[in-house]
Amino acid sequence: MTQAVHVPYTVEQDEDGVWCAHAQLRPGVGAHGEGENPEAAVADLREALEGLIAEFGAPQELTITVDVA
Repeated sequence: MTQAVHVPYTVEQDEDGVWCAHAQLRPGVGAHGEGENPEAAVADLREALEGLIAEFGAPQELTITVDVA
């Protein structure tokens, strides 16, 4: 069984040229990712979010999809 949690996020390039991705799971609980390109920043963000969701669980406000293999 696989669970997919859909988390809204933003991606922007900072003044030093580093790509940054940001997402908020709930007020006061968010995650950030960085990379050389937008894809790397989102991959880094995904890893951070997986850790947060494992620790705190997915907020009810987010969409959770369960796939049965």
